[in-house]
Amino acid sequence: MSEHLTAAGRDAVLRAAGLPAVDLAAVVAEQDDPLVFATVSGAHLYGFPSRDSDVDLRGAHLLPAAALVGLHEPEETRTRMWDRDTVEMDLVSHDLRKFARLLLRRNGYVLEQLLSPLVVHTTDVHKELIALAPDLLTAHHAHHYRGFATTQWRLFEKTGELKPLLYTLRVLLTGIHLMASGRLQPHLPTLVGELAAPAYVPELIAAKEAAEHGPAGEVVDTARLRTDVEALYARLDAAQAATALPEAPGARDALHDLIVRARLAGPEAPSAER
Repeated sequence: MSEHLTAAGRDAVLRAAGLPAVDLAAVVAEQDDPLVFATVSGAHLYGFPSRDSDVDLRGAHLLPAAALVGLHEPEETRTRMWDRDTVEMDLVSHDLRKFARLLLRRNGYVLEQLLSPLVVHTTDVHKELIALAPDLLTAHHAHHYRGFATTQWRLFEKTGELKPLLYTLRVLLTGIHLMASGRLQPHLPTLVGELAAPAYVPELIAAKEAAEHGPAGEVVDTARLRTDVEALYARLDAAQAATALPEAPGARDALHDLIVRARLAGPEAPSAER
Protein backbone atom coordinates (compact mmCIF):
# COMPACT_ATOMS: atom_id res chain seq x y z
CA MET A 1 0.00 0.00 0.00
CA SER A 2 1.24 3.49 -0.87
CA GLU A 3 0.81 4.76 2.72
CA HIS A 4 3.48 2.30 3.90
CA LEU A 5 6.13 3.33 1.36
CA THR A 6 9.23 5.27 2.37
CA ALA A 7 9.73 8.77 1.02
CA ALA A 8 12.11 7.34 -1.60
CA GLY A 9 9.55 4.71 -2.54
CA ARG A 10 6.81 7.33 -2.93
CA ASP A 11 9.10 9.40 -5.12
CA ALA A 12 9.73 6.40 -7.37
CA VAL A 13 5.97 5.88 -7.74
CA LEU A 14 5.54 9.56 -8.68
CA ARG A 15 8.28 9.36 -11.32
CA ALA A 16 6.78 6.16 -12.77
CA ALA A 17 3.45 7.98 -13.17
CA GLY A 18 5.12 10.63 -15.30
CA LEU A 19 5.46 13.36 -12.69
CA PRO A 20 8.25 15.84 -13.48
CA ALA A 21 11.33 15.93 -11.27
CA VAL A 22 10.05 18.77 -9.07
CA ASP A 23 10.61 18.92 -5.30
CA LEU A 24 7.02 18.39 -4.18
CA ALA A 25 8.07 17.98 -0.54
CA ALA A 26 9.02 21.66 -0.57
CA VAL A 27 5.42 22.49 -1.50
CA VAL A 28 4.23 20.77 1.68
CA ALA A 29 6.71 22.71 3.80
CA GLU A 30 5.43 26.03 2.43
CA GLN A 31 1.83 25.61 3.64
CA ASP A 32 0.50 27.81 6.45
CA ASP A 33 -1.20 24.97 8.36
CA PRO A 34 -0.09 21.34 8.70
CA LEU A 35 -1.21 19.06 5.91
CA VAL A 36 -2.95 15.82 6.79
CA PHE A 37 -2.05 14.53 3.35
CA ALA A 38 -1.20 15.67 -0.15
CA THR A 39 -1.58 13.48 -3.23
CA VAL A 40 -1.47 13.92 -6.99
CA SER A 41 -4.78 13.85 -8.85
CA GLY A 42 -5.71 14.72 -12.43
CA ALA A 43 -4.28 13.18 -15.57
CA HIS A 44 -1.27 11.65 -13.78
CA LEU A 45 -3.60 9.70 -11.47
CA TYR A 46 -5.92 8.78 -14.33
CA GLY A 47 -3.11 7.38 -16.45
CA PHE A 48 -3.14 9.75 -19.40
CA PRO A 49 -0.78 12.69 -18.71
CA SER A 50 0.60 14.72 -21.58
CA ARG A 51 4.13 15.98 -21.83
CA ASP A 52 2.87 19.43 -20.78
CA SER A 53 0.28 18.34 -18.17
CA ASP A 54 0.22 20.43 -15.02
CA VAL A 55 0.59 18.86 -11.57
CA ASP A 56 -2.69 18.71 -9.64
CA LEU A 57 -2.04 18.42 -5.91
CA ARG A 58 -4.99 17.74 -3.62
CA GLY A 59 -5.20 17.27 0.12
CA ALA A 60 -6.50 18.18 3.54
CA HIS A 61 -5.06 20.45 6.20
CA LEU A 62 -5.74 21.19 9.86
CA LEU A 63 -6.85 24.66 10.86
CA PRO A 64 -5.99 25.65 14.42
CA ALA A 65 -8.90 25.44 16.86
CA ALA A 66 -8.81 29.23 17.29
CA ALA A 67 -9.78 29.64 13.63
CA LEU A 68 -13.02 27.72 14.25
CA VAL A 69 -14.33 29.06 17.54
CA GLY A 70 -14.32 32.84 17.03
CA LEU A 71 -16.49 35.21 15.03
CA HIS A 72 -14.51 35.06 11.79
CA GLU A 73 -15.56 32.56 9.14
CA PRO A 74 -12.73 30.07 8.64
CA GLU A 75 -11.04 29.67 5.27
CA GLU A 76 -11.85 26.00 4.88
CA THR A 77 -10.61 25.64 1.29
CA ARG A 78 -7.34 27.00 -0.02
CA THR A 79 -6.35 27.14 -3.65
CA ARG A 80 -2.92 28.04 -4.94
CA MET A 81 -1.58 28.05 -8.51
CA TRP A 82 2.02 28.70 -9.48
CA ASP A 83 4.94 27.68 -11.73
CA ARG A 84 7.95 25.82 -10.39
CA ASP A 85 10.87 24.96 -12.65
CA THR A 86 8.62 25.69 -15.70
CA VAL A 87 5.99 23.21 -14.42
CA GLU A 88 2.45 24.48 -13.83
CA MET A 89 1.18 23.38 -10.42
CA ASP A 90 -1.94 23.86 -8.37
CA LEU A 91 -2.85 22.83 -4.85
CA VAL A 92 -6.38 22.60 -3.49
CA SER A 93 -6.67 21.70 0.18
CA HIS A 94 -9.69 21.51 2.50
CA ASP A 95 -9.71 21.69 6.27
CA LEU A 96 -10.16 18.16 7.61
CA ARG A 97 -13.72 18.80 8.78
CA LYS A 98 -14.81 20.05 5.35
CA PHE A 99 -12.97 17.18 3.66
CA ALA A 100 -14.90 14.73 5.85
CA ARG A 101 -18.19 16.42 4.95
CA LEU A 102 -17.35 16.01 1.26
CA LEU A 103 -16.56 12.33 1.82
CA LEU A 104 -19.98 11.84 3.40
CA ARG A 105 -21.69 13.48 0.41
CA ARG A 106 -20.76 10.51 -1.81
CA ASN A 107 -18.16 12.58 -3.63
CA GLY A 108 -16.05 10.19 -5.67
CA TYR A 109 -13.58 12.94 -6.56
CA VAL A 110 -12.39 13.44 -2.96
CA LEU A 111 -12.29 9.68 -2.37
CA GLU A 112 -9.97 9.36 -5.37
CA GLN A 113 -7.74 12.04 -3.86
CA LEU A 114 -7.69 10.27 -0.50
CA LEU A 115 -6.86 6.88 -2.03
CA SER A 116 -4.47 8.14 -4.71
CA PRO A 117 -1.30 6.00 -4.80
CA LEU A 118 0.61 9.12 -5.87
CA VAL A 119 1.40 10.28 -2.34
CA VAL A 120 3.41 13.44 -1.74
CA HIS A 121 2.82 13.70 2.01
CA THR A 122 1.13 11.36 4.50
CA THR A 123 0.42 11.22 8.24
CA ASP A 124 -1.22 8.88 10.74
CA VAL A 125 -4.53 10.68 10.24
CA HIS A 126 -4.27 10.11 6.49
CA LYS A 127 -3.78 6.40 7.12
CA GLU A 128 -6.84 6.31 9.37
CA LEU A 129 -8.89 8.04 6.68
CA ILE A 130 -7.77 5.44 4.14
CA ALA A 131 -8.81 2.67 6.53
CA LEU A 132 -12.30 4.22 6.77
CA ALA A 133 -12.72 4.55 2.99
CA PRO A 134 -14.44 1.17 2.38
CA ASP A 135 -17.24 2.24 4.75
CA LEU A 136 -17.74 5.44 2.77
CA LEU A 137 -18.52 3.81 -0.58
CA THR A 138 -22.21 3.74 -1.54
CA ALA A 139 -24.45 2.89 -4.46
CA HIS A 140 -25.08 6.62 -4.85
CA HIS A 141 -21.50 7.26 -5.97
CA ALA A 142 -22.81 6.21 -9.37
CA HIS A 143 -24.65 9.57 -9.50
CA HIS A 144 -21.33 11.40 -9.08
CA TYR A 145 -19.70 9.55 -11.97
CA ARG A 146 -22.77 9.83 -14.19
CA GLY A 147 -22.95 13.58 -13.64
CA PHE A 148 -19.23 14.14 -14.15
CA ALA A 149 -19.35 12.14 -17.38
CA THR A 150 -22.25 14.24 -18.68
CA THR A 151 -20.34 17.47 -18.03
CA GLN A 152 -17.22 16.19 -19.79
CA TRP A 153 -19.15 14.75 -22.74
CA ARG A 154 -20.84 18.11 -23.32
CA LEU A 155 -17.41 19.74 -23.28
CA PHE A 156 -16.15 17.19 -25.79
CA GLU A 157 -19.09 17.86 -28.09
CA LYS A 158 -18.15 21.55 -28.07
CA THR A 159 -14.39 21.12 -28.54
CA GLY A 160 -13.79 17.68 -30.05
CA GLU A 161 -10.66 17.46 -27.90
CA LEU A 162 -9.06 14.34 -26.50
CA LYS A 163 -8.96 15.51 -22.88
CA PRO A 164 -12.71 15.77 -22.14
CA LEU A 165 -13.32 12.58 -24.12
CA LEU A 166 -10.83 10.62 -22.01
CA TYR A 167 -12.34 12.09 -18.85
CA THR A 168 -15.80 10.96 -20.03
CA LEU A 169 -14.65 7.41 -20.69
CA ARG A 170 -12.59 7.28 -17.50
CA VAL A 171 -15.35 8.33 -15.12
CA LEU A 172 -17.95 6.03 -16.69
CA LEU A 173 -15.59 3.06 -16.43
CA THR A 174 -14.62 4.02 -12.86
CA GLY A 175 -18.30 4.15 -11.90
CA ILE A 176 -19.03 0.78 -13.52
CA HIS A 177 -16.00 -0.80 -11.83
CA LEU A 178 -16.94 0.64 -8.43
CA MET A 179 -20.54 -0.55 -8.61
CA ALA A 180 -19.49 -4.05 -9.71
CA SER A 181 -16.46 -4.61 -7.46
CA GLY A 182 -16.82 -2.22 -4.52
CA ARG A 183 -13.32 -0.91 -5.29
CA LEU A 184 -12.37 2.55 -6.53
CA GLN A 185 -10.12 2.49 -9.58
CA PRO A 186 -9.45 5.84 -11.33
CA HIS A 187 -6.55 4.65 -13.55
CA LEU A 188 -7.83 4.34 -17.11
CA PRO A 189 -5.21 1.89 -18.47
CA THR A 190 -5.95 -0.43 -15.52
CA LEU A 191 -9.69 -0.11 -16.11
CA VAL A 192 -9.22 -1.04 -19.77
CA GLY A 193 -7.41 -4.18 -18.63
CA GLU A 194 -10.13 -5.15 -16.12
CA LEU A 195 -13.33 -4.18 -17.94
CA ALA A 196 -14.70 -4.47 -21.44
CA ALA A 197 -13.84 -1.05 -22.88
CA PRO A 198 -13.74 0.45 -26.38
CA ALA A 199 -10.72 -0.94 -28.23
CA TYR A 200 -9.49 2.49 -29.31
CA VAL A 201 -8.93 3.84 -25.75
CA PRO A 202 -5.15 3.08 -25.76
CA GLU A 203 -4.88 5.02 -29.04
CA LEU A 204 -6.65 7.97 -27.47
CA ILE A 205 -4.26 7.87 -24.50
CA ALA A 206 -1.24 7.80 -26.81
CA ALA A 207 -2.60 10.69 -28.86
CA LYS A 208 -3.19 12.81 -25.74
CA GLU A 209 0.33 12.11 -24.50
CA ALA A 210 1.58 13.84 -27.63
CA ALA A 211 -0.90 16.74 -27.57
CA GLU A 212 -2.89 17.82 -24.50
CA HIS A 213 -5.60 19.52 -26.57
CA GLY A 214 -5.39 17.40 -29.70
CA PRO A 215 -8.51 16.37 -31.65
CA ALA A 216 -10.12 12.98 -31.06
CA GLY A 217 -11.45 12.77 -34.61
CA GLU A 218 -8.11 11.54 -35.91
CA VAL A 219 -8.50 8.36 -33.82
CA VAL A 220 -12.23 7.59 -33.87
CA ASP A 221 -15.31 9.19 -35.42
CA THR A 222 -17.91 10.94 -33.30
CA ALA A 223 -20.80 8.70 -34.32
CA ARG A 224 -19.01 5.61 -32.99
CA LEU A 225 -18.07 7.49 -29.84
CA ARG A 226 -21.66 8.49 -29.20
CA THR A 227 -22.82 4.88 -29.52
CA ASP A 228 -20.09 3.63 -27.20
CA VAL A 229 -20.67 6.32 -24.57
CA GLU A 230 -24.42 5.61 -24.55
CA ALA A 231 -23.60 1.93 -24.00
CA LEU A 232 -21.33 2.82 -21.06
CA TYR A 233 -24.12 4.89 -19.49
CA ALA A 234 -26.42 1.87 -19.78
CA ARG A 235 -23.78 -0.35 -18.19
CA LEU A 236 -23.40 2.10 -15.30
CA ASP A 237 -27.17 2.12 -14.75
CA ALA A 238 -27.25 -1.67 -14.72
CA ALA A 239 -24.23 -1.92 -12.42
CA GLN A 240 -25.82 0.50 -9.95
CA ALA A 241 -29.06 -1.46 -9.96
CA ALA A 242 -27.17 -4.68 -9.18
CA THR A 243 -24.52 -3.33 -6.79
CA ALA A 244 -23.96 -4.74 -3.32
CA LEU A 245 -22.81 -1.32 -2.06
CA PRO A 246 -25.00 0.22 0.68
CA GLU A 247 -27.32 3.17 0.29
CA ALA A 248 -25.55 5.32 2.90
CA PRO A 249 -22.01 5.67 4.25
CA GLY A 250 -21.32 3.98 7.57
CA ALA A 251 -18.29 5.83 8.90
CA ARG A 252 -19.81 9.11 10.16
CA ASP A 253 -19.13 8.48 13.86
CA ALA A 254 -15.60 7.25 13.17
CA LEU A 255 -14.90 10.34 11.07
CA HIS A 256 -16.21 12.58 13.85
CA ASP A 257 -13.92 10.89 16.37
CA LEU A 258 -10.94 11.20 14.04
CA ILE A 259 -11.52 14.91 13.41
CA VAL A 260 -11.75 15.65 17.15
CA ARG A 261 -8.56 13.73 17.93
CA ALA A 262 -6.70 15.31 15.04
CA ARG A 263 -7.82 18.83 15.95
CA LEU A 264 -6.60 18.38 19.51
CA ALA A 265 -3.40 16.46 18.82
CA GLY A 266 -2.37 17.33 15.23
CA PRO A 267 -2.03 15.27 12.02
CA GLU A 268 -0.06 12.55 13.83
CA ALA A 269 -2.92 12.09 16.31
CA PRO A 270 -2.87 8.73 18.11
CA SER A 271 -5.33 6.21 16.73
CA ALA A 272 -8.49 5.27 18.62
CA GLU A 273 -6.96 1.91 19.60
CA ARG A 274 -4.03 3.42 21.45
